[in-house]
Amino acid sequence: MPPADTGASTATARVGASAPSSPNSSTTPAAASPAGADERKLAPGGPGYRRASLALFAAGVATFALLYSTQALLPAICHGLGVTADRASWTVSAATGGLAVAVVPLSALSERFGRRTMMTVSLCVAAFVALLVPLAPDLGWLVALRAVQGAALAGVPASAMAYLAEEVRAKALIGAIGLFVAGNSLGGMTGRIVAGWVSQAWGWRAGLAAVGALAVVCAVVFRLLIPRARHFSPASVAPRALARTVAGHLRDPLLLRLYAIGALFMTVFGAVYTVIGFRLAAQPFSLPQGVVGSVFLVYLVGTASSAAAGKLVGRLGRRGALYLAMGTTTAGLLLSLLDSLTAVLVGLILITAGFFAGHAVASSSVSRAATTGRAQASALYQSCYYLGSSLGGAVGALAFRAAGWDGAVVLGLLAMVAASSITLYATRKALVERRLAARA
Repeated sequence: MPPADTGASTATARVGASAPSSPNSSTTPAAASPAGADERKLAPGGPGYRRASLALFAAGVATFALLYSTQALLPAICHGLGVTADRASWTVSAATGGLAVAVVPLSALSERFGRRTMMTVSLCVAAFVALLVPLAPDLGWLVALRAVQGAALAGVPASAMAYLAEEVRAKALIGAIGLFVAGNSLGGMTGRIVAGWVSQAWGWRAGLAAVGALAVVCAVVFRLLIPRARHFSPASVAPRALARTVAGHLRDPLLLRLYAIGALFMTVFGAVYTVIGFRLAAQPFSLPQGVVGSVFLVYLVGTASSAAAGKLVGRLGRRGALYLAMGTTTAGLLLSLLDSLTAVLVGLILITAGFFAGHAVASSSVSRAATTGRAQASALYQSCYYLGSSLGGAVGALAFRAAGWDGAVVLGLLAMVAASSITLYATRKALVERRLAARA
């Protein structure tokens, strides 16, 4: 659920990659017509559609509540385990890193074993590990369990969009995806807030246990509600073919630029939200744990900016929208340097709005740029995106330990300079190509 927006941006890729997999397309005369096949899928107002939407909403809540469950608790974990901020930050980076590594292979396995099965196994394993996480005796065990949890969770974003594309009517697909993304956003925000307030009352282990209990409930709801897949056709997983597709994407200059931009935006976001709790809990703010956790309500701003990204692209173009997102993020980073709670909160709003808008533009551009293997192109973006989160969390915590909040801001500014340089290169390249075309 990444954060929350990840699923929305990959919907087009999943639709394009999944449509041919319906077994009915070659076995029945009616299915020869795409419209006929579409009519047999889940439609709004029907019980199957409602069940599928609610099931995936629950899956989204569980996934992102678990993925970032320790982020709001880092100051308490430091105190409880007697470790530094940079070491505690690995409880976040390990989870996002595990997801980044596992998302591509699990997206391939879902082609063989089914989306519904993959999501069920992923949620059940992740929820079971969540019950063990609060019992971790030391930081090493905590980080190891979080890595396993992140890898298990990778099966949800790797399968959810493909399931919806295969089982839901085309006209209703956006609404179903929107509810899944809402679950991502709500889960990412709720997990942090619940963990923060429970931790303030009963300690960080109780906070993690509360998030684990929430995940168990969501996993049960998902399994009870999710309709049986009727339009999935198993496909063999050919490692060589998958490797060729992935290698082709990694040789594509445009896709590489988009992967890098997504990773750099997430580096900023990962760094800021990993260490913001330490800044707000320390002087001159000295906010209690519950209030620090509530700061993640700012995520709602990101949901709005993601939705507005399409309009920005229509007015400014894709690169223009990226420049605006980078400028907004940079302004937020600079504003957050002030020792004013109002300035810090406004800075967080700008950082969040800029990040989500930039991520929405970059990730949607991936599905447009990839002409083949769109599911794998999307999975690679997610992998780079979450690697950026891991890098931002780990390096941001090191920078914070060395230079305080200023260090984390410098890291974020460097990432935005790099992203701007990549976008500027693309702009100049496009201008040169246009001039050459005009002369020809």
